Amino acid sequence: MSKHWSFVASVGLLAMTTASAPVAAADTAQQQLASDTCAALHAAATAIPGNGPMLLPSYPSIKDAGDDASLALEHVAFVYDNALAGIALTACGEPAQAKRIADALVFAAAHDPSLKDGRLRNAYRSGTVGSGPMALTGFWQTHGNYWSQDPYQVGTATGNAAWAALLLLTVYDQTHDRRYLDAATAQLQWIQTRLNKIAPPAYEGGLFGYDNTQRVQHWKSTEHNIDIYAAATWAYRESHGAEWAQQAKLAGSFVNAMWDGTEHRFLVGTLDDGKTLSRDKSGLDAQVWPLLAFHPRPSTWNQVWTWVQTQHGSGAGYGYRRHPDGIWTEGTAQVATAMQASGKPVPDALWQLLIAQRDGEGMLYATPQARIATDFAIGPTSTHADFFYYHLPHLGATAWAALAAKGWNPFTGSPITPGENR
Repeated sequence: MSKHWSFVASVGLLAMTTASAPVAAADTAQQQLASDTCAALHAAATAIPGNGPMLLPSYPSIKDAGDDASLALEHVAFVYDNALAGIALTACGEPAQAKRIADALVFAAAHDPSLKDGRLRNAYRSGTVGSGPMALTGFWQTHGNYWSQDPYQVGTATGNAAWAALLLLTVYDQTHDRRYLDAATAQLQWIQTRLNKIAPPAYEGGLFGYDNTQRVQHWKSTEHNIDIYAAATWAYRESHGAEWAQQAKLAGSFVNAMWDGTEHRFLVGTLDDGKTLSRDKSGLDAQVWPLLAFHPRPSTWNQVWTWVQTQHGSGAGYGYRRHPDGIWTEGTAQVATAMQASGKPVPDALWQLLIAQRDGEGMLYATPQARIATDFAIGPTSTHADFFYYHLPHLGATAWAALAAKGWNPFTGSPITPGENR
């Protein structure tokens, strides 16, 4: 072509280039994030030798900790984080490593040191999983000379059990091994025992505390019931069991009931009495997960994006609580995933923000701030809202970023088609 382009042609080419440049940049950043996070998850998985069952540490940088707060998280493998990691490894093209995590959860449910009801706890000790009783979390408390356990870690939240089921169903899709489907439905069977029929009926929080003094959590969580809806829907799809269709219907009805048509957002659930709606707090996950888990879904739910932006926005990212005090990396990745499913473009600045959270070994920090608040308490023994995220490399944050970058929906076990849940 001649160098002497016409003015019209030049302007047209410039317009095309300007319009496409942000998209290309976003694609490049998304691909970079996918490469980085998948590599970090691969390194974490292969760092545990062999091909047998394993659980990954949720906070891998905590080693040889000296203070009690760090000791309580050292070598701890939260089931939720590991379920996410297994699903993300599947999205990254490493189903064999995902299977190792699933095998560990199957083993844990069958070899608990004291529980005989088949449920999973919220956390276990990370590392290889072998014969004998499943290793629980805990550490030796030098101030008083006793073995200390975290009452949340040894308890069971219904949402965490549902996430374990989602991983097991993901691995079942890959292997067609009936053991994983059976293990997933076993968790759903335990969840069914936590049905609270007080209006609005739903599945309550779960059990908190040590084995001999566990307390029932009667509050009902929108987030938990989203998880249960997704896992039960998937289980019904695979087994056609009527009980799973009913479970999905009940959990889904609760989530629908939590939609506030006036403020165009989801309430987080109920208070401890199981019936009084909690209106003052907002959790980012409860706002965006329905956009991924429900298909089809009410078109009015698309209005939630205004709430997400105005109430949870924090710079180029998003925070956990309403009017956040900083960025929640995991939640920001959840927003990016939900945007794709809703047919919304993910800003390049959001991808760049996630990339910037990488630590020296590739894991993403839970938050770039020293600490961010959630406005929630860890359990009934807390005297204040003591559930925080810290500036620590976090397995869950890395896994969600991988899912977002790979465009993978963990609630359905499949790649996202842009706008699939619009």
